[in-house]
Amino acid sequence: MEGFLKEKLQERKEKGLLRVLRDQEDLVDFLSNDYLGLARNEEIFDRINSRVRREGFVGNGGTGSRLLSGNYAAYRKLEDSLAKLFRSESTLVFNSGYVANQGLVSAVAGRGDTILYDELSHVCLKEGAWLSKAESFSFKHNNLQDLEVKTSRATGRIFVITQSVYSMDGDKAPLAEIIRLCKKYEANLIVDEAHSTGTFGEAGSGLLCEKGLEQDVFARVYTFGKGMGVHGACIAGSKSLISYLVNFGRAFIYSTSLPPYSVISIEESFGYLADHVELQAQLKSNIDYFKSRVDSPSSTSIQPIFISGNPEVIKVADDLRKKGLNVLPIVAPTVKEGTERLRLCLHSFNTEDEISSLATNLNHENN
Repeated sequence: MEGFLKEKLQERKEKGLLRVLRDQEDLVDFLSNDYLGLARNEEIFDRINSRVRREGFVGNGGTGSRLLSGNYAAYRKLEDSLAKLFRSESTLVFNSGYVANQGLVSAVAGRGDTILYDELSHVCLKEGAWLSKAESFSFKHNNLQDLEVKTSRATGRIFVITQSVYSMDGDKAPLAEIIRLCKKYEANLIVDEAHSTGTFGEAGSGLLCEKGLEQDVFARVYTFGKGMGVHGACIAGSKSLISYLVNFGRAFIYSTSLPPYSVISIEESFGYLADHVELQAQLKSNIDYFKSRVDSPSSTSIQPIFISGNPEVIKVADDLRKKGLNVLPIVAPTVKEGTERLRLCLHSFNTEDEISSLATNLNHENN
């Protein structure tokens, strides 16, 4: 087995695709998902710790699953506040967006059902489909015609899966049109709001709430480790859905709960954002400024700069890092061959000078 492992790693190394863990460097951040700077915000840190001191020692760990010993008052308070924020009947907190997506899809669909997922959906959604034992098929990215053809042929209960904002291209799903299709064919729509949580909607409530479409969706997943700068996730939906997941969602039932400190962190992060709505406006301003300097198809925090070829995109990323700009090359097979790109992330805390430096260097590399 050791020989097999080394052989596979050597193959990846020879292709220039070997992944390694590296410590964070003191570079200008155009890499992280901390879109609003909440992960680095000292005032949120102080708010969390002040509340912990006020309420007394809350414990260091979850101690067990929430159905055993890991449920406590902070969970109930958080889930009630999240339900109000996301305008849903109920919410259920999970340890991460990956677990929430995988656990949701695998629990609600089953043998005899059909799952249709956008081909660019996150792997956790695809894994949930595979685990469910339902028939699962991809549809072309944001292609309503392909989705309708496949929905019209689906059998059993139908589930359609999309993301509101896509993590590699930074583009948005045509949510209103997908909702109309789902209503036409009585399909259940699941939307992953991972990259719109915090950055869109009142107090960070996401793109669906911003568009007033939240009531037309079967289930929504919100992730807190990106725009909200903390950790965890939640599923928003009907009271029946949440009760069903407590009873049948294996990823929920058999996971040790988040520690109380993490639960408090989520609530305080949303509270801070509600008091500082200007962060969303600053982020949008930074995106607009970048787009005025660099040709990009995205209007979100995620800005793809396409540079075909693994060696080519890796070289550009290395050159930018040498100039103090922290960027990430996305190479095949993570993306399709020929669509390699720099995945740039813009933040509310990036200065105009930093964005200008990035734009100047990108334009120089492309000339």
